[in-house]
Amino acid sequence: MSCIFCKIVNDEIPSKKIFENDKVLIIEDINPVAKVHLLIISKVHIESANQLDEDNIDIIKDMFLAAKQVAIELNIDKAGYRLINNCGINGGQAVKHLHIHLLGGENLGEKLIWR
Repeated sequence: MSCIFCKIVNDEIPSKKIFENDKVLIIEDINPVAKVHLLIISKVHIESANQLDEDNIDIIKDMFLAAKQVAIELNIDKAGYRLINNCGINGGQAVKHLHIHLLGGENLGEKLIWR
């Protein structure tokens, strides 16, 4: 598959891994827009939130639990962090593979993140 996130999941492209289990990979974003900017990636290729259904919806639970664990490990859980999922072209989704941005480590306030 030519998907860049699939290649990262399969170790075909190097990345700075922060967390990994059998369902989720968390890496540093190569173009961070916050002090902490991580990508929470489903290990199974799902194009976007629009492709979620009864058979694969549990991946969202796994992604959110991984985000929570990493936020605690990075000590940003108490001050707060932001989770963003861009869906489709108009939603700003740059890579057609389900992922969530975890932003934190600073006061994000009303700051909107577009990419």
